[in-house]
Amino acid sequence: MSLIREYFVTLQQTLDLLPLPQIEKVIDELHKARIRQRQVFIMGNGGSASTATHFVCDLGKNTRKEGWPPFRVFGLSDNMALFSAYANDEGYENVFAQQLASYVQPHDIVIGISASGNSANVLNAVALAKVKRAKTIAFTGFDSGKLGPMVDIHVHTPSNCIEQVEDTHLILEHLICSILRQRLHQPQNGHPASV
Repeated sequence: MSLIREYFVTLQQTLDLLPLPQIEKVIDELHKARIRQRQVFIMGNGGSASTATHFVCDLGKNTRKEGWPPFRVFGLSDNMALFSAYANDEGYENVFAQQLASYVQPHDIVIGISASGNSANVLNAVALAKVKRAKTIAFTGFDSGKLGPMVDIHVHTPSNCIEQVEDTHLILEHLICSILRQRLHQPQNGHPASV
């Protein structure tokens, strides 16, 4: 088997093992957050920061529909001036928690994306979110690290290949945004004015 074919085969095997009920829970929580105008905060480092930014973009823009409230979604990796100021003055492990401390409210949603599940800045932010009574969600890979057991909803990618964990997280954000958009056309979800 060629290396190209092997990559695709193992990626498909990983996708087949994803926890579909947990993914459905994420979609349900985000749908409720939209209707109730809760804030959604998304964070990650490196490739996961890129996925977090992509998720913010898609959730904010690609799920809109006239008559429905837009998502109030924010990327905690995106303001480089603020990010680097916290990193320089208060330590890299606090760059997300310090941003959240100023804004997060009870019942908001905080999403951490971490392949290892052990990024200190994500762990600290999730810990603060839980104190603030926000709903916490994680997307992890490998053995899920410390992050998986911390959160309310954990979507674990069962792979030890960093590239395929990041591939899967990007697929998940696309899938979630696509289904959230489709839900607006399903009568059982009601109009936000009646929910």
